Amino acid sequence: MKTIKLSIDKAFAFIDKQKVTAYKMPAEAANLALHRATGRGSDFLGWLNLPSSIDEAHLTDLENTAQILRKNCEVVVVIGIGGSYLGARAVIDALSNSFDWLLTDRKSPIILYAGQNIGEDYLYELQQLLKTKKFGIISISKSGTTTEPALAFRLLKTQLEEQQGKEAARKLIVAITDKSRGALRTLATQEGYKTFVIADNIGGRYSVLSPVGLLPIAVAGFDIRQLVAGAVEMENETAVEVPFEQNLSAQYAAVRNELYQNGKKTEILVNFHPKLHYLSEWWKQLFGESEGKENKGIFPASVDFTTDLHSMGQWIQEGERTIFETVISINETNHITVFPNDPSNLDGLNFLAGKRVDEVNKMAELGTMIAHIDGGVPNLKVVLPKLNEFYLGEIIYFFEKACGISGYLLGVNPFDQPGVEAYKKNMFALLEKPGYEAETKAIKARL
Repeated sequence: MKTIKLSIDKAFAFIDKQKVTAYKMPAEAANLALHRATGRGSDFLGWLNLPSSIDEAHLTDLENTAQILRKNCEVVVVIGIGGSYLGARAVIDALSNSFDWLLTDRKSPIILYAGQNIGEDYLYELQQLLKTKKFGIISISKSGTTTEPALAFRLLKTQLEEQQGKEAARKLIVAITDKSRGALRTLATQEGYKTFVIADNIGGRYSVLSPVGLLPIAVAGFDIRQLVAGAVEMENETAVEVPFEQNLSAQYAAVRNELYQNGKKTEILVNFHPKLHYLSEWWKQLFGESEGKENKGIFPASVDFTTDLHSMGQWIQEGERTIFETVISINETNHITVFPNDPSNLDGLNFLAGKRVDEVNKMAELGTMIAHIDGGVPNLKVVLPKLNEFYLGEIIYFFEKACGISGYLLGVNPFDQPGVEAYKKNMFALLEKPGYEAETKAIKARL
């Protein structure tokens, strides 16, 4: 089977190719440090060999659980924040019909999301919608006490029990949580919920190939076996024995670090396929939370082209030259639409008659890359043969491995996120949470 491709040659007008080649030893050493668990954050490397460690029994358990929810639910609400929902949503949105929620001949439940914000109107409107639906819940949290998902779970659990009765509701709730501790684990044990484990050594942003991502993806009706197979393929292609010259993740990590050393402080992930928006959102968390620390790190941004060419395109073309782009390109679409001829030709587009819409999109992609390179923006390109489960599995693992290597090249721990706690402490103090009395007094004095 074909695999994804990486093109880095368009960066060499901006950085010295020999300097990128010089990353060979450091990048291979970083990859070795990952596999030998000798680098920083080595207690969070459970994702590294996760794809190849998934066995038949685990996949069958996930599929059987998904089938219960699929059979009994019109809607399944995935409750989680950050990596607890972004990976699943990235895959589900990439593979779903763009107008999925309007289809009347659905074979799978509608997947909705909660716990990713504290929007009162959002939660109110979600609850109003669910009043007329038979729904289930997948609650994802190691601790069960993270504010956003815990708040949403309490609301929706109560509603589900009121609508279905406690016994029926119990069968429509799945908890993905810690193996032995935490509020959600305790509740799941008390109530008898079906559970899956988030391993201690897998952080949220690296968890999409664990039950955190696989169960919601299976509920949505997609082939998690092919997703895992793609990830296994990329695990093998980026293994420690694969030399730098053939290791796509190592090359990507090297080029982006050399660009960073040359003043390119922002990386913009670009797609020309509207279904890839949430893949970009997942990628932003992966790299932002992994590298943005110790006053270092490339700022991860993203755009959806051609849409954002009519908003952000001007800045990218002529703004401050501190950016580079990584373009995700899809070789083949899943459907064919041919542009028609119009005898009146009032829009002047008959020169496109008979062409596929994707050909127009591909020329927009190529023309944009040329324009941006001419405008001083280095371009990298990741090409997927097609948008399906296998290649999504490949690109997910490709970025995960590249992020680990890149973080080590940058000199940071790519597996912790100490800065995430700062806003929580202030929020708890302002809400006068028990145990935060001193912090409450201090922050109110500041205000």
